[in-house]
Amino acid sequence: MFLLLPFDSLIVSLLGISLTVLFTLLLVFIIVPAVFGVSFGIRKLYMKTLLKIFAWATLRMERGAKEKNHQLYKPYTNGIIAKDPTSLEEEIKEIRRSGSSKALDNTLEFELSDIFYFCRKGVETIMDDEVTKRFSAEELESWNLLSRTNYNFQYISLRLTVLWGLGVLIRYCFLLPLRIALAFTGISLLVVGTTVVGYLPNGRFKEFLSKHVHLMCYRICVRALTAIITYHDRKNRPRNGGICVANHTSPIDVIILASDGYYAMVGQVHGGLMGVIQRAMVKACPHVWFERSEVKDRHLVAKRLTEHVQDKSKLPILIFPEGTCINNTSVMMFKKGSFEIGATVYPVAIKYDPQFGDAFWNSSKYGMVTYLLRMMTSWAIVCSVWYLPPMTREAEEDAVQFANRVKSAIARQGGLVDLLWDGGLKREKVKDTFKEEQQKLYSKMIVGNHEDRSRS
Repeated sequence: MFLLLPFDSLIVSLLGISLTVLFTLLLVFIIVPAVFGVSFGIRKLYMKTLLKIFAWATLRMERGAKEKNHQLYKPYTNGIIAKDPTSLEEEIKEIRRSGSSKALDNTLEFELSDIFYFCRKGVETIMDDEVTKRFSAEELESWNLLSRTNYNFQYISLRLTVLWGLGVLIRYCFLLPLRIALAFTGISLLVVGTTVVGYLPNGRFKEFLSKHVHLMCYRICVRALTAIITYHDRKNRPRNGGICVANHTSPIDVIILASDGYYAMVGQVHGGLMGVIQRAMVKACPHVWFERSEVKDRHLVAKRLTEHVQDKSKLPILIFPEGTCINNTSVMMFKKGSFEIGATVYPVAIKYDPQFGDAFWNSSKYGMVTYLLRMMTSWAIVCSVWYLPPMTREAEEDAVQFANRVKSAIARQGGLVDLLWDGGLKREKVKDTFKEEQQKLYSKMIVGNHEDRSRS
């Protein structure tokens, strides 16, 4: 018979008590509130405390830089240089007016010097590229005690270094294990809960259980990221038979929205752990999953989505029409597919606060595991979500115009830059059609003036 020494028994007892206390705290302060959708305000108090610490650290860093005569790097606000919008014709006229004696001549003819205008525009685009900078992390003006978020990170003082080291210990030795435990709990409950609900006969009771199982599990996963979310205008939340479209910054966008609403997901069938989750979820809820071979068939995708939204008893579909993650400073071109099927569109704007952690997933730089590790070792994920009034396609609009109108509304509400560029430029070269547009515009401008003069 195996006997424990008194000291070993004490260690085992203390470990058992510690685990019991930890599980009780998780149950009382995290899991139970997640089930009922309530909060004790602990995360908001945590956020306010962090803001005060960040403000002190930034002031201390600036003071230390002044004492050592170091120049601090200051990023542009929102990552873009403000420019007044002007047309190609107006800009060329202004250049000729300032550099030529033909100040009063408003007609435009080809001049060899026009070449320099296009050269200058090309250099400006390279220096201040408003597209590729959307695929890199947003720069911060203040320091949040994460070395990966500030160009000014260097030794300033002993107190600041000690504070940074203490932050590393808290994030990696306390928050990370706690968050992994919560994420495991949320995902396990989601798989088990949806599988059990899937065996129930279809009806209101099954729908009720499925909705609350999904909400409970997503709320636990939200707490695994210490996410502090503010939802605005909940009266505009998506309803059955509609399509919810939102700007896309991160894979956790799904969790952020699904913790406050009940959606049918759209996506490609995966293998591994993701495949297990998908197969369990679809048993309890009519999600729309596509095989890899079906994804590129636009007509098949449109048919499946149309059939779903035409059934007003089915859940609203959640779609991110940008098709890729953007760094939360702008909204890029919406793919027109989800705007062609004639359903009511419910726009949603998501804006993250990068002070506490950068939610942007740079998929060309980080794999999913590395990205999740960065998320779980950040201080918190803080964001605001705005539910905009529902929008429908007008009689004279085509799908592209409708998509642009929805995109503009989302950008305006979220304080984001509205860009016409395709997010696919993250991995692809600029299409020749974009280059040809400028050539056609210049040619039309010159030819048009010649035609006007010949008529007169």
